[in-house]
Amino acid sequence: MTEVYVVGSASTVFQKWPERGFRDLSAAVVEGALGDAGLADGQGVDYVAFGNCAMGTWGQANIRGQVALSPLQRAGRLNPDAPIVNVEGGCATGSLALHSAVQAVRAGAGMALAVGVEKTWVPDDPAKSFALFAGGIDQLHRDEWRTLFAEEGADLGWKPHPMRVIFLDVHALQARDHMARFGTTVEQIAAVAARNHNHGALNPKAQYRFELTPEKVLGDKPIVSPLTRAMCSPLSDGAAAVVVVDAAGLSRLPPEARARAVRIRACTLGGGRWRGLQGPSVVQRTAAKAYAAAGIDAEDVQLAEVHDATASCQILHAEALGFCAEGEGGAYAADDGINGRDGSRPMNLSGGLISKGHPLAATGLGLVDEVVAQLRGEAGDRQAQKPPTLGLAQNAGGLVSFDEALCGVTLLERAG
Repeated sequence: MTEVYVVGSASTVFQKWPERGFRDLSAAVVEGALGDAGLADGQGVDYVAFGNCAMGTWGQANIRGQVALSPLQRAGRLNPDAPIVNVEGGCATGSLALHSAVQAVRAGAGMALAVGVEKTWVPDDPAKSFALFAGGIDQLHRDEWRTLFAEEGADLGWKPHPMRVIFLDVHALQARDHMARFGTTVEQIAAVAARNHNHGALNPKAQYRFELTPEKVLGDKPIVSPLTRAMCSPLSDGAAAVVVVDAAGLSRLPPEARARAVRIRACTLGGGRWRGLQGPSVVQRTAAKAYAAAGIDAEDVQLAEVHDATASCQILHAEALGFCAEGEGGAYAADDGINGRDGSRPMNLSGGLISKGHPLAATGLGLVDEVVAQLRGEAGDRQAQKPPTLGLAQNAGGLVSFDEALCGVTLLERAG
């Protein structure tokens, strides 16, 4: 199989950017990723995967990448003949864009670019911000999942609110189920959230840059039991981009860029199944595929960025990724000796989604950007104390029943 390398990556600060448009955010990360790869421009890019979920909310339902990247092409900053392929997979859109770019390189494109950009904050019409998240679950056959959720959650306090994003209610229900079956505690969930916020305080690209104690997390505004506001990812705008090449493309880059290349050991997608609260998840199945593709086991992973839409999700993902046994995720994920900067397997040193932010299509590429920085030893104050050589980025989004609609697991290895 063709070897593929990340040679450039970039991310904006994730926050509410009411004054910045899609073109501005896209240009910032495309130029940043190209510069990070040591490229004067993007004329050598043969393929572009453009990820976005919400431009339709702003009036651009189709050809989103063409609209956002046109100024770069007209200015000669990006190859005008490169096809721009628009992709969307809910909150997993960033992983889908990267997978598309990697597959393009394996199919013969010497250099490909993955871009994810999002604006979820609509300041003059907050209802639109709420509505854009609704597209992550079936809106044409709502009775199907409403019936399933009500049946599965009958004994666990299932009471969705029409003014609350349904994903929060689902994550809270999954957390209550895990607590009931395995004894996971709200204090463990709070410990995960506090540590992620403390990591985010060291990240200049994080939306929330302040430290929290578990006690302050528990005392924050209640959202839906057991989740407080500090345990949940915020509304975010932002963008991220990654440049990938094959071995021949790598050989043509400057020596400095070659020395910083990161090898993609696996870039795997998996689709969600219709299922109840319990049972193997798409994260578990996709991780197994990724480990098999890379020829490794979960214990070989030295650092991870996982999709903590809520702090309780991080607990479930730790189990699904094989870092601990089923039912042990609460104790595992709350353990600073494992997950902290000087831990045996640091997790979410970026601050995770709950601190760094969650701009949907940009999120998955932002996770990869963080793992790349850590593998290069370029993460600054938040750098893992034990230099990792193999890292994992896990990104999931949308819902089909209690399973995410799509999951991406990417394994990255320091090449130099």
